[in-house]
Amino acid sequence: MSIYAIGDIHGCITALKTIFNQGVIKSDDTVVFLGDYADRGINSKAVIDWLIEHQKNFNFEFILGNHEIMMLNARESQENFLEWRKYGGAETLASYQIKEYSNWINKVDSSHWEFLEACREYLVIDNFIFVHAGLDANKSLEDQTQSDLCWKKYEIPTAYNSTNKVICGHTSRKNGKIADFGHTICIDTYAYGDKWLTCLNVETGEFLKANNYAKFKMGRLESFMK
Repeated sequence: MSIYAIGDIHGCITALKTIFNQGVIKSDDTVVFLGDYADRGINSKAVIDWLIEHQKNFNFEFILGNHEIMMLNARESQENFLEWRKYGGAETLASYQIKEYSNWINKVDSSHWEFLEACREYLVIDNFIFVHAGLDANKSLEDQTQSDLCWKKYEIPTAYNSTNKVICGHTSRKNGKIADFGHTICIDTYAYGDKWLTCLNVETGEFLKANNYAKFKMGRLESFMK
């Protein structure tokens, strides 16, 4: 049984399906999705539909991303709604074929709201910590704020501790390359920006990348070859 992490999907359903179509991920593997399932890309509804449907056959874990937070908070006020729409929510609304915004909340499937609400802020498996954005190295895990976990940009992250390896997304690597700092691995490889969606075996360093044109490639992180 392997442990995989998948980076920010952002509505890129073709890339997501292409990864699973390779047959690398088995039903008894653990797959941790690092958040940002929706927004920016054009197929957010299809992505959430797919994740809900396929979690019946796989061991999926879902991390909360800042775009999930924005979508959930958009229900609370017009100001929040406009902010979310500005930063990718417009594409998500279009994927639900929502054109009139007066009753938009009820036009999103109730199962999708339940999915978003159930996402967790972080997950610890063995010596790996899975989180959307990263961790503040000066705080205990319990003291991390939602801003630390889901919002901050960690361009060059500091080692959290000497025991745990952090697996994260959020800070887009616009060159499409995995950012491996040893103590932290960032796998947001800019899927919605016509680069790659990354699936990483966190134990072996082997990875599978796919894009919105159903192209894929495999490799292994150099740090795991030493």
